Amino acid sequence: MHWIWVLIVGAIIGAVAGAITSQGKSMGCAANIIAGLVGSSLGQALLGDFGPQVAGMAVIPSIIGAVIIVWIVAFIINRI
Repeated sequence: MHWIWVLIVGAIIGAVAGAITSQGKSMGCAANIIAGLVGSSLGQALLGDFGPQVAGMAVIPSIIGAVIIVWIVAFIINRI
């Protein structure tokens, strides 16, 4: 049951990051989940575990990390 919550929270974090960067229109559900999970890992590695936590993910660092991931991926895709 925990993994289902992790996927749902990852999708929400990825969708929020896509909305912040204006890149969310081109991202699908799977891309939101991946961006949320990878961004969560990156954000917590760089910024630590502060703020509210949901499903084991610190929300604020996770969103910041997901925004970074979405910007990097959008930059690479626009270059190709």
